Amino acid sequence: MTIKYTPDHEWIKVDGNLGTVGITHHAQDALGDVVFVDLPEVGKTYAQKDAAAVVESVKAAADVYMPANGQVTEVNEALRADPSLANSDPMGAGWFFKVKLANPADLDALMDETSYTTFSANA
Repeated sequence: MTIKYTPDHEWIKVDGNLGTVGITHHAQDALGDVVFVDLPEVGKTYAQKDAAAVVESVKAAADVYMPANGQVTEVNEALRADPSLANSDPMGAGWFFKVKLANPADLDALMDETSYTTFSANA
């Protein structure tokens, strides 16, 4: 499995043409305590960089953008029930949605972990 990162602080863990999407440690730290998530509709297709979900915290609301063209196949109902998972385990149990990628090559433009670590240190 490969993990890629967007400039908007989303991550996508890729396995073939399927991806799991969430927000990064940096994003959850900047947002503060997450109190609500609005997850996308299963079956809906999004273009890369479309706003697919919303995360609300005690500080602000932010869009969660689609890292690649694709169709949502599953949402994290546990996150809807307990939004704090986005803070306590953003790269694990706090994932937002899963997507079937239309074109896995879309991910080529995203950052790997080393590049993202450097990028987020300067954000």
